[in-house]
Amino acid sequence: MTTTNVIKTYLIDDQAMIRAAVRSLLNQRDDITVVGDHGDARLALDEIVTLRPDVIVLDITMPGLSGLDAIPLIRKAQPRAKIVILTHHEGESFVERAVRAGAEAYLSKDSDPAELALAIAAVHRGDAYVSPKVARGLMASLRGQSTGPARTASRLDALTQREREVFQLLAVGHSNKEVASKLDISVGTAKKHRENLQRKLQCGSAVELARLAIHEGLVE
Repeated sequence: MTTTNVIKTYLIDDQAMIRAAVRSLLNQRDDITVVGDHGDARLALDEIVTLRPDVIVLDITMPGLSGLDAIPLIRKAQPRAKIVILTHHEGESFVERAVRAGAEAYLSKDSDPAELALAIAAVHRGDAYVSPKVARGLMASLRGQSTGPARTASRLDALTQREREVFQLLAVGHSNKEVASKLDISVGTAKKHRENLQRKLQCGSAVELARLAIHEGLVE
């Protein structure tokens, strides 16, 4: 197979062992090559611009910047790249939010390993892909058979993209100064974002922000 037909893939997952396992799995194939990986979605953006992968495999729950919040930034950095979500979250709300954000495929980490290559090939040729395990849950929900709660509006829905970024950094314990440094904004702006977040989300402390982030599946 010629090099031009090989699908260049980039991995983003905060667990190094997961990245190593996925890299090993995919590099066994002739039609896919892993050109890079990173444990921090925000820091991966510069590499994505340089490496220009065709497909990005992305986890959801990560410190600093969740996969859901990373999707718009990835779209800006590499508009033509396709995004495959690979996560342990299988609930309808996560699938809906990922698709609305711009993901083309959604797989559970409990899926058959061979499915990841199928998903990468599918999105690369312009198709969507949802793993059977996730699809069964969606079908059950659509048929009214779901035993879980119905999708309800999240308090985070009212936040801007920048506010979501600040929210997640605060939720994992960063100070206003650290948030300002990571996002290249002033400390005063970071402080103002914090005040707005606490008002919008009705969270009176960093602990309450962290609890909400955990509830939303953005951090563990």
